[in-house]
Amino acid sequence: MNRKEIIREYKETPRPMGAYAIRNNATGKVLVGGSMNLPASFNGQHFQLRMGSHRSPALQADWDRYGGEAFAFEVLETVDTAKVPAEERRAAVAALEDKWLAALQPYGEKGYNARRKEKGPRNGETA
Repeated sequence: MNRKEIIREYKETPRPMGAYAIRNNATGKVLVGGSMNLPASFNGQHFQLRMGSHRSPALQADWDRYGGEAFAFEVLETVDTAKVPAEERRAAVAALEDKWLAALQPYGEKGYNARRKEKGPRNGETA
């Protein structure tokens, strides 16, 4: 296999996608997220934490306090790309993230997620 074929094969290979958690083993707190590319998300989150620039100030503070060895990056559930059409995968990832947010309730003392605001009526619409 030549270099071009290897690159093409890599680009055509679906990345694992689904819901993930970053778990603080010292406190039990967790951050739940969803990603279309789990390996890239883990790398990005880990990089942000190491650089002191994570979007969650509470997670960053605990990372700084307990150190990286206190944290585990976990895949909670993946989308079966063989069964889910490409155009439905983003929605499938969002559904898995919602499922795990509901199951783990990673808010306040239990986690690092912020509660999502409920979507209400827009521009004078009634509910």
